[in-house]
Amino acid sequence: MPTHEIFVAGILLIGASFATAVLVVFKPANGSLPLSRRRPLGAPEQTAIGRFASSVVQLVDRALAGKKTTTVSSNSLLSLAGISLPQADFVVLVVAATMVAGFAGLVLQGIGLGLLLVVAVPVVARVALSILVQRRRAAFEAQLGDTLTMVSGGLRAGHSVLRAIDAVAQEASEPTASEFSRVVNETRLGRDLQDSLNEVSLRMKSEDFSWMAQAIEINREVGGDLAEVFDQVAETIRERTQIKGTVKALSAEGKLSAIILMALPVLLFILIGLANPKYMGALTGHPVGWMLLGVAAVMMTIGGIWVHKISDLKF
Repeated sequence: MPTHEIFVAGILLIGASFATAVLVVFKPANGSLPLSRRRPLGAPEQTAIGRFASSVVQLVDRALAGKKTTTVSSNSLLSLAGISLPQADFVVLVVAATMVAGFAGLVLQGIGLGLLLVVAVPVVARVALSILVQRRRAAFEAQLGDTLTMVSGGLRAGHSVLRAIDAVAQEASEPTASEFSRVVNETRLGRDLQDSLNEVSLRMKSEDFSWMAQAIEINREVGGDLAEVFDQVAETIRERTQIKGTVKALSAEGKLSAIILMALPVLLFILIGLANPKYMGALTGHPVGWMLLGVAAVMMTIGGIWVHKISDLKF
């Protein structure tokens, strides 16, 4: 196929992918009521691109519905990351970004960079989700001392445990507010409070929060001053948080060095490839060059894991 035909086909592909992505992101979210009740006079006519985007999302949704394990895992990851986006929409966005990045690499340097970007975009999306999940869990952990103090204050004011948790859900910051709201809603629907609290500790991977759940369970069995217990647990959590901050500050230099050492070769490879494709073509245009790139990737991965193990202190 001639070069200009490939270019035109790529431009059309980029346009379709971008339009699909935009429509997926900015499409109106469905409320609790059906569309027919919210718009009694009928829904407005969709454009051809809108119908295409909706059909693509529905097709992906049906395809993912058959894979229950994958659907639950991905939906849980999106929920843990605090992203209120359906799984099918997220998959369509990643696919559209992959197509655009692949064609951009194909036009800029050739099939080598195109394939590299096609592989890199889904990996980057997954890594970005993992980073968002870790940040959300870290924020939940950092707020836990103040959260226990608020629950303790509610108990001292005469409220029940569930009412104190409900007050925290209304007044606390994210992600504590959403997690505690989840507990309150599940309890109102008939689920045991202890089960909901244990699920939050598992979702957030918080050992400190599990202490709170255990304290509530013990109090329900033997009684006692739960507010005083929460005050002691909150003080212990604050001391642990202070130690974690000290360890994080001491190990920050090693982690930053690892990031720079791993990112610098990749960025230089991309920049040189964009600035002088012929110079980099001597490496990517020969099987030996690809073999050397593979060896370099393996060695960088081993080095990154090594530095991570050294700087990831446990206490």
